[in-house]
Amino acid sequence: MTPLLRDADEGDLAAIAALYGREVVGGTATFETTPPTLAEMTDRFEAVRRHGLPWLVAEVDGRFAGYAYASPFRPRPAYRYGVEGSIYVEENARGSGVGRCLLIALVDHARAMGLRHVIGAISDSETSAASIALHRSLGFREAGVYRQVGWKFERWLDVTLMQLDMNPDGGPPQAPGLDLTGGLA
Repeated sequence: MTPLLRDADEGDLAAIAALYGREVVGGTATFETTPPTLAEMTDRFEAVRRHGLPWLVAEVDGRFAGYAYASPFRPRPAYRYGVEGSIYVEENARGSGVGRCLLIALVDHARAMGLRHVIGAISDSETSAASIALHRSLGFREAGVYRQVGWKFERWLDVTLMQLDMNPDGGPPQAPGLDLTGGLA
């Protein structure tokens, strides 16, 4: 079964927040420890959209199966050609190609925007090996590992960084990249 992908909208935010909240309290794909409120998820959704970046939803048989979005890799202007992809898939849809379809769509969006890199930050979890294999299968390479960088569920967690270089010849950019003026402190 091939999932239907579409742009997320405000009507999807309750399902998105519920899936993410379950991962916050029961998993290690995120290092948050308190699930964000629906209002906070709405703010995050709007921040992604202000950058013109994709936030996608996957449906299987008309039911919400997962979501993905791209966000600026880092807030400083020199990083304006890189994004980080985030993908969350409902437990009953894992292993069915939903994550692959979402990641391919994120890469396609980033490429169409003239961006150069998509970064995946994959933390220790029961699905991390599958996520690393998925990224590798799509041309991502391991860029390094942050060792014991997160403390959750009474243990230290690593984060594996995967990087897809969509312009490996290193030529100058042909697009303006993301507007990251203002950045963070």
